[in-house]
Amino acid sequence: MKLLELYILRRVALMFVVTLLPILAIIWTIQVLGRINLVTDSGQSMGSFALLATYILPTIIPVVLPFALVIGITQTLSAMNTDSELPVIDATGAPRSILMRPTLLFAAFLSIFSFTVTNFIEPPVRVAARQMVADAYADLLSSVIEEKTFRSIQENLYVQIDQRLAGRLLKGLFVADNRDPNFDLVYYAKEGAVDSGGTSLTMRDGEVHRKSLDGKVSVIKFDSYAFDLSEMTKSDDQTGPSTYSGDRSFMDLYDPDPTEVGFERLSGNYRVELHRRLSDWTLPLLFTLISLVIAGNSRSHREARLHPMVSALILAFAIRWMSFSLANATKLHPELTPLVYLMPLVIGGGASWMLMRNKTLRLPSPISSRLSMVIRDIAKRVRRRTAKEGAA
Repeated sequence: MKLLELYILRRVALMFVVTLLPILAIIWTIQVLGRINLVTDSGQSMGSFALLATYILPTIIPVVLPFALVIGITQTLSAMNTDSELPVIDATGAPRSILMRPTLLFAAFLSIFSFTVTNFIEPPVRVAARQMVADAYADLLSSVIEEKTFRSIQENLYVQIDQRLAGRLLKGLFVADNRDPNFDLVYYAKEGAVDSGGTSLTMRDGEVHRKSLDGKVSVIKFDSYAFDLSEMTKSDDQTGPSTYSGDRSFMDLYDPDPTEVGFERLSGNYRVELHRRLSDWTLPLLFTLISLVIAGNSRSHREARLHPMVSALILAFAIRWMSFSLANATKLHPELTPLVYLMPLVIGGGASWMLMRNKTLRLPSPISSRLSMVIRDIAKRVRRRTAKEGAA
């Protein structure tokens, strides 16, 4: 690789990391704070909390990574244009591959990394995180909640235990579940138990009262009823925890077992997850091509147009939304599956053709001008407010 290509690669990689880390930190913090009450209420250690927080990272990295790459490339190329580096490169007659080769190699590496995380790291990590949550809920029910007191387990979910016995056996269970806005559920059970694996709470010899919005109440008696403690949601088959397609390995999705319990009900979810994993990993490469088309040419500073980073991010979000929508549509319409792969091929092929033809992609002038005016107006208001606060 030439010295200039290494220089571009180093700048893109540095800007990518500088962009990725703060975004990851913000999203990671939000996700972690949603679990902190569970960990503290159930008496878990800081080590357990740190481990649970670490488990969350592989689930958000593949989502954030392509957009951080867009920002890294467009910001780097815009800065090189501002510093007159791109005009100098063009003036020397250097081919456009000087910009394309390092960025595409970096994008290919990130695509392989994203594929690896999504298919081989994220599924077992999701299972481990759900097991930790289940264990925390099990500890909360079997040893932390005081007898004869109401305790909020989750928002709009309350539990009371009359007596706690050895072996995680509970006497006199009362559960009020108001999480569904369409109806309220109240459970009474003579006894219950948390299984040894901490995955479910089984209530025995009781009844459930269901109150709908119109005030009607229905009462159903049951011999046994189970809750999934991994997400504190009722298990669909009432015998164990619910199955999630995101927890499945790649081979389980590619060649699922048709004899599995609930396979017919879950086959659509498996199809969506499989095609999502086989298509999302291409986004770094696709977004890189779009960023090069938008920001890869030198331009005059007098040229009034929307910042390349904004244009690239708008297109990136639109493509991500289309990819997500097409993958979800295959759940009910399997015949749409080819479109999941055709869409990135068409967009990537069009962007490659524009790069080969040395063409630049721009938003339509009316849209670009309007967005530029809006951004400038917002910037002026921010400066005025800052000036007023400084004067005060």
